[in-house]
Amino acid sequence: HKNCPHAMDSSDQQHLDGIASTRTYIDRLVTADGRCHGMKVLLLDAVTTQILSCVYSQSEILSREVYLVSRLDAATKGGANGGGGGHSLALQEQASVGHMKAVCFVRPTEANVGSLVKELSDPRFSEYHLYFSGIVSPSLLNLLAENDPHEKVRQVQEFYADFLPINGDLLSLNCRNTLPMTTTTSSSGGAASSRGPGGGGRENYAALYERNLMGLQSMLLALKRQPAAIRYQRSSKAAKKLASDINESIRSDQIFHFRRGSGRLAGGAGNMLLLILDRKDDPVTPLLSQWTYQAMVHELLGLNNSRVLLRGVPNVSKDLEEVVLSSAPGHDSFFQSHRNSNFGELGEAIQKLLRDYQAQSKEHQVSNLKSIEDMQQFLDKYPELRSQSHTVSKHVAIMGELARLVEVCSLMDVSAFEQDLACADDQGGHLKELMAKLDSATVKIPDKLRLGMLYALRYETATTNAIPAVKEAMKRGGVPPDNVALVDAVLNYAGTKSRGPGLYGTNTNKDVTSIMKSFMTTVQGVSNVYSQHSPVLMDTVEAAARGKLRSDTHPSLHNKEMGATMLPSEILIFMVGGVTYEESTKVNQFNDANAGKVRVVLGGSTVHNSTSFLEELKLMYVQ
Repeated sequence: HKNCPHAMDSSDQQHLDGIASTRTYIDRLVTADGRCHGMKVLLLDAVTTQILSCVYSQSEILSREVYLVSRLDAATKGGANGGGGGHSLALQEQASVGHMKAVCFVRPTEANVGSLVKELSDPRFSEYHLYFSGIVSPSLLNLLAENDPHEKVRQVQEFYADFLPINGDLLSLNCRNTLPMTTTTSSSGGAASSRGPGGGGRENYAALYERNLMGLQSMLLALKRQPAAIRYQRSSKAAKKLASDINESIRSDQIFHFRRGSGRLAGGAGNMLLLILDRKDDPVTPLLSQWTYQAMVHELLGLNNSRVLLRGVPNVSKDLEEVVLSSAPGHDSFFQSHRNSNFGELGEAIQKLLRDYQAQSKEHQVSNLKSIEDMQQFLDKYPELRSQSHTVSKHVAIMGELARLVEVCSLMDVSAFEQDLACADDQGGHLKELMAKLDSATVKIPDKLRLGMLYALRYETATTNAIPAVKEAMKRGGVPPDNVALVDAVLNYAGTKSRGPGLYGTNTNKDVTSIMKSFMTTVQGVSNVYSQHSPVLMDTVEAAARGKLRSDTHPSLHNKEMGATMLPSEILIFMVGGVTYEESTKVNQFNDANAGKVRVVLGGSTVHNSTSFLEELKLMYVQ
């Protein structure tokens, strides 16, 4: 029998927070909803291992009477290595586990059910509690029911944590190659054949589209919300199809029927807007250098599954070759407080962290221990000091490497020009500076590529077409020909013919106030030359929050009048093709500024940096 974990009064609805929602599920899961006491084994798949590690540390898991964390697919092959690839939740199987109970948390896929059927045919554990991270189809449920010959399965439940909660207001599906998926999705099928020579056809993207649909379903179910209105980006077929399919899911399955809206206020006065967007409306944001901590780490070092690889970085000790940067409560309070701090603020904060640690260490030096009580206090404090020492070393090492890369790559100079290209219109001046940068030996090849693409996007339709000359200059400057081809690729993917309005200040959703604000900013001078740029997403969010989002650019799927004028108290945004940490930072700042009025949660197919964005573009258009 399949249990639904939503048998609850719909007024019992929490603050919109992806990490808190997922932790609630995992808290229930590790005790199998109170039905699995004593030492147990946790069986996961590749995706749920990542989900779990976003919200729980290895020590937290072990403290919940979990003897072993293992991969279901590894277990069925007879292997015992838990996470593969040195994942933080990977533990080794050391002894017989036949007397133990197993709690399985896996995605509801045919492959996982096949692994479970194999496991149940020759069970290694005394009983099994099965949890799926999304909606299980009746056929897969029947397959399980018919293949439990030893009757070891005690319960089957759906716990909707089918996404990575990176921050409380940032959710990702960690799906690669969704840019080609968004350009091939047709309004009727899963995908039509690709427009680009490097793309695949229908069969390549149907499964990926399904993953995005299931991920979005899971976000709504985990947050326990039924949207009062669904709106989508008119310029995107993929956004329209996803809006239509999620609407059909909600209409046809009772499980989505919480009280419509957020249920935050008595009588359902709070309303949630689900807004489905497409990356191609803003190809500029993923191409820009970043200057806030989380975004900068992802751009320069890579931040994947909350992990940063520092292997090969000058002067980094062995224990810091792979470090964790997680926003989950209790993981790293410094990162939680400073993930949106800019580079300058961060330097000061890390110096203070180091000073505080040194003062504490001095206080607890062995030479200061005069009595038994002092020794006991020192031993009580020792684990905390060790943990603090690792945290300080980690942030100092990351900051040191970021500062080195900023210097080596002349990033301050490059970034100032990028911001100018993104925010100002000056074709002659920009062309002159770009040619100088493409000719410069101090500007690195990847930065020359990004600058050329930013210029092409800005001046695609200018009367004087200098793009061919820019491409020649890029080649002379050392950019490989297949990378120069990305200039045409980005125009193909998100040029003026493909994207909606709004990229360069032509947004029909901007009102007089924001135009005035932008004029005042220009007059007063920008406080920080490196953060002038505001993603298109923020114009859309501001307009939606005020009920001013235009229905010609973002139509409403049902109840068109209400959708157009609704003042939402909550907005869930899902961007097919992926989001960026810059957008996440801006959403977080918006939430802080509008606390108690409106809250936005940003979800997307993945979180891009310029490297991943360019790799996906290359797959689509460059042979």
